[in-house]
Amino acid sequence: MSGGAANPAATPTQCQNYGDDDRLERWLGLHRRFVSEAQEKEPDVVFIGDSMIAYLMYQEMWDRLFVPMHALNFGIMAERTENVLWRVVNGEMDQMNLKAVVLLVGTNNHGNTSEQVADGIIAIVDAIKERQKNAHVIVLKLLPRGEKPNHIRERNAQVNELLAKKLVSKSQTQLLNIDPGFVQPDGTISHHDMWDYLHLTKSGYIRGFEPVHELLLQILDEEDEKIKRNANLEELAIAEEGN
Repeated sequence: MSGGAANPAATPTQCQNYGDDDRLERWLGLHRRFVSEAQEKEPDVVFIGDSMIAYLMYQEMWDRLFVPMHALNFGIMAERTENVLWRVVNGEMDQMNLKAVVLLVGTNNHGNTSEQVADGIIAIVDAIKERQKNAHVIVLKLLPRGEKPNHIRERNAQVNELLAKKLVSKSQTQLLNIDPGFVQPDGTISHHDMWDYLHLTKSGYIRGFEPVHELLLQILDEEDEKIKRNANLEELAIAEEGN
């Protein structure tokens, strides 16, 4: 930020009420539930982000593909980067030993520049990696939105370009494209893919999140192999000490 001004998209912030007096308390209630789940359960994977993540939990593919991976869903509707960052630094990534974290947030950061949004996402990645040093972090590219071309689509595309540059130096961090081509040749998005031109339909989720499942399978298989190799090395070391 120029002049040393703080980036609001990268400053941990609780959600705003936006005229709904109960919204903050509901949001804090979800946060407390997520912290409790992090402490009580032993997940291998956590999905965290906005409504695109939250609504995934209500899809058939969540139960079929992601629950067997011991995945938890920490998605909340209307989240901005600063809200997810607040949740991460206030306990949602503690008390676990994760193998992977899937992050999708930023499309709701209205009023922020593409640079601010990208840096907000980077701040979340750094906060996650500080708390989950061994986890792979999968950052999902922001999807296009709106029935027709618009400035938010353009900003989201710019955020994705910035993330590609900013994430390249971070270990065990990957930027994944989940857009199979939602924008049609005439520039429109079909309601068959996004029912409100923002949130995915059942078929939209299948098209967009199957690559997430495939990448997670690869990561989890590699982590399992690593655990087996380490266990074998420990057994060999114990055997050599006994000789």
